Amino acid sequence: MNQRHHARDAAPASGWAAIRQTWSDPQRWIAVGLAAAPSLLFVAVNAIAGLYPAIIAAALTAVAGLGYRLARRQSPRSALVGIAVVAVCAVVAAVTGQARGFFLVPTLIPFAVILICLASILWRRPLTGLILNRVTGGPRDWYRNRALRRVHLIATTAAIAINMVNAAVQVIFYGRGDTVVLAVAHVATGPVFATLVAVTIVAVRATLARQPEAG
Repeated sequence: MNQRHHARDAAPASGWAAIRQTWSDPQRWIAVGLAAAPSLLFVAVNAIAGLYPAIIAAALTAVAGLGYRLARRQSPRSALVGIAVVAVCAVVAAVTGQARGFFLVPTLIPFAVILICLASILWRRPLTGLILNRVTGGPRDWYRNRALRRVHLIATTAAIAINMVNAAVQVIFYGRGDTVVLAVAHVATGPVFATLVAVTIVAVRATLARQPEAG
C-alpha cells in the first residue's frame, strides 16, 4: 500500500471532523498551554511586580516548558523555538524598558508571514503546499497539479487574511501599550493556524482521493 493510500485512510471525513480530531487530543491543549504560559505570566507578573520580574518569570516558564517535554520524552523542537522567541522578546523589553516591548517581535511576525505567503503565490508554489505536501502524501510536483495548487492557494490566502487581522490588532494595541490584548493575540495565533492546517490537510487528501492514481 503506497503513501497516498495511507494518507486517504488516515484522513478525517470533513473539515469539522479534522478540527474535532485536532482539538480532542489533550496533548494539543497542553502544547497550547505551554506556548501561552510565558506571555500570560509576563503580563500577570508585570502588573504585580514590574518589568524585570516579569521578564524573569517568562524566561523560567519557557525553560520549564522544555523540561516538561524532555521529561515526557517528546520532541524539544517547539520548546526550544519558544525559548528563543522568549529570549528575543525579553531582550527587546529590557532594552526598551517597556512591557509592550516584549511583544514587538510577535507584532512584526505577521508582516513577515504575509510577505512569504505572497512570494510563494507569485512563485506558483503556495506556502501551505511547500509545508504540508509531504504530510498529505501529495506528489512531488504538486504545484503542477491544478486542483492541488488551487487548494493550497486558498489555504495560503486564508493564512494571509488571518495574518492581516492579527497584524492590525497587534499594531493597534501595541501603540496603546495594552499588553493584555497583545498577549491574547499572540496566544491565539497557534490554535488558529493549527486549525487551518488540519482543514487544509483534509482538503488536500480529499482532492487526492478524487484523482486517479499515477502508475
